[in-house]
Amino acid sequence: MAKKDLNDDLFGAGSISDGKKKSKGSKKSKSLKISSKKGISANSLKIIKSVVAVVIVVALIVTYVATGAVRKGFIHSTLQWTTHLTAVTVKSDDGEKIRIPVSTYNYYFAMAYNNLVQTQSTYEQYGLDLDTYNMNVDFDKPLSSQTTKNDDDETVTWLEYINDQVVETIKTNYSYYNEAVKANGGEEPEITEEQQSELDSTLNEYKETATGYGYTLSGYLVAAMGKGVTESVYRREAKISYIAQNYSSSLTEEASNKEYTDDDFNTYRDEHLSELQSVNIRIFEANTEDDAIAFKNALNADASNFTDLAVQYSDEGFEKDYYSDDGATTKLYATRDSLSQIGAYAIAVADHNHEEGEEHSDDEELVYPGLDWLFSTDRTAGEIYQYSTTVVYIISPVTLSDVSTVNVRHILISPITDEEDTTSPKDATTEQWNTALSTAKDILDEFNNGDRTEDSFAALATENTTDTGSGSNGGLYENVSPGDMVSTFDTWCFSDGRANGDTAIIKSEYGYHIMYFSGQTGTPVWKNTAKNALSSADATSAAEQLEESYTATVNWLGSRYLEKDVDIDR
Repeated sequence: MAKKDLNDDLFGAGSISDGKKKSKGSKKSKSLKISSKKGISANSLKIIKSVVAVVIVVALIVTYVATGAVRKGFIHSTLQWTTHLTAVTVKSDDGEKIRIPVSTYNYYFAMAYNNLVQTQSTYEQYGLDLDTYNMNVDFDKPLSSQTTKNDDDETVTWLEYINDQVVETIKTNYSYYNEAVKANGGEEPEITEEQQSELDSTLNEYKETATGYGYTLSGYLVAAMGKGVTESVYRREAKISYIAQNYSSSLTEEASNKEYTDDDFNTYRDEHLSELQSVNIRIFEANTEDDAIAFKNALNADASNFTDLAVQYSDEGFEKDYYSDDGATTKLYATRDSLSQIGAYAIAVADHNHEEGEEHSDDEELVYPGLDWLFSTDRTAGEIYQYSTTVVYIISPVTLSDVSTVNVRHILISPITDEEDTTSPKDATTEQWNTALSTAKDILDEFNNGDRTEDSFAALATENTTDTGSGSNGGLYENVSPGDMVSTFDTWCFSDGRANGDTAIIKSEYGYHIMYFSGQTGTPVWKNTAKNALSSADATSAAEQLEESYTATVNWLGSRYLEKDVDIDR
């Protein structure tokens, strides 16, 4: 049986959204976090070809399996001897050696192979030409007979490419795992209850599927993943991956808790000033350039009719009501990066120095004339600018603001109440939106009729919110910076005069948000950005040092028994 048949059941065919164009204002807050892409960006196209993640976690099951699977007599054979034959040796700088058996290698190979299948499926869903993006692998032919380019732009076979990725992933996973054990006094750390539950649940689902096709669980895993990948091997490697993942996260957390001096912050500020400066603007993205021109020509000098025009030039339905709120078209303390990440404004799109549809080259210098204009020190308050389909009114020009990050709680009431309903809230009926608003008002009334404390609001949030990202935390988001949240949410938080304990109901594409302002943190947004950047750099440095202290070599004899090509019996 070809590997992709059974493995589709284990790993799924890889599904993303259908790639439909997002409408204006399609942005998410942290649980809801700002989305920066329409479809797949050029940068993501490069990254996604890496067929193995740094730390592999348990794959999710999708119900799809070919019937009548017979593995040439191996259906009851788990080939336990493969756990005693070394495939790869991972070695640390201090001489420690970790023997990786063939069965473990085959586990990672199966993960990598199916990741590649899913990646290609993603490209096809977006209608991308596989030849253009060097993803034209044919899974019905031996991988060893097809070539691609590796990360060093060398021509290699697809089998060599995957094998290199697998060896690197094994090295990375086991280096983090080994360091986690050493940091825990030589004892293997426990994984979390949630991780253990996920692993048990996944294998229980596999077992049900295996039984339906006449397999034992181990026989099924061997059939789908390769020689020696029994239940015990799967459990063991998944646990090691979790431990590695947890240790990696602990390094990031350690870096995030590091204290930096004023000199550190000031040095970062001076070196990244243009990235930290921000503007206050009104901004609207029209459907056509003609609409944008008409919008600009009709805009009053003081922008007093900006909201009316936004409603006029927005699409029928949800957007008409959404843009009736000034906050929907207001960006306070917006940086160049935050506008680019939203991915919804023509003014933040680079001019291209290549043919349309071609990928950015690594050395291509991107030019952003719209952002260059907006963030020029020549700008003054009250200027109006139209760039392609974007219209901008400058409330206040570029500066390094000392505005503080904020803590805020909210209760999200979605107009979609059925968890199984795949309809976007934006497509909800008027009746559903009205019901959601009525519910939000009732909850706010309950709060106002009570003791009006933050604790009581948190309790209502835990009980009522449909925001899975903050529900368990009483609806709390901490250290919120401008640009983190959807526009109406963002604008409310950073409006002048916002005071502790303020409440309101605002609307976004996710539903109605009952807001509670917890207060300013006292940390300027630019300093919070600098802190995140410095700690991220330190975490990256620590990870690189760890990974560079380990090497991995393939054992010649063991390599004779590794899985390869398409059919795992070859």
